[in-house]
Amino acid sequence: METIALFGGSFDPPHIGHEAIVKSLCNFKDIDKVIVMPTFLNPFKSKFYAPSSLRVKWLKKIFSDYKNVEISSYEVEQKKAVTTITTVKHLLKSYKKIYLCLGADNLALLHKWHSYDELKELVTFVIAPRDGIEIPSEFLRLDIDENISSTRLREDIEISKLPKKCAQDIYKYYKEINCKTE
Repeated sequence: METIALFGGSFDPPHIGHEAIVKSLCNFKDIDKVIVMPTFLNPFKSKFYAPSSLRVKWLKKIFSDYKNVEISSYEVEQKKAVTTITTVKHLLKSYKKIYLCLGADNLALLHKWHSYDELKELVTFVIAPRDGIEIPSEFLRLDIDENISSTRLREDIEISKLPKKCAQDIYKYYKEINCKTE
């Protein structure tokens, strides 16, 4: 196995859009394995809602039947925000080529990512469409049609937008969190 797709994020909560992205990445002919990498804390955020251990548990359950998908707790184990370049360099010790998957909503700030110029030399970007955002031609585009945001889902949790394998657990968790903050 030499070529992977790295799909990182907060997954707070994981939803059917994340599942659609992984399914689509699994269909890329050049990719041997998809690595789903939940953050401990997104470098652009100040907090998380579900603890990282719970998000890892959910992701492992959601993708348990996927043949070439690995849930990596590398960033979670660092117990701090980890930059993408750090994770990519870590993975390049084991893999030859990395496709880095992100949502189109990240494109506006991509140039502000830590060591972006170096990062773009080390990976091939694959962009998942979102919110009708234009994807420049220099990026590969994922062919998916799920327009879901974890942020919006936390505000108004809908069980139909959650992966079936964990829908009840995720729904219950975020409903309880919302009840505590009201």
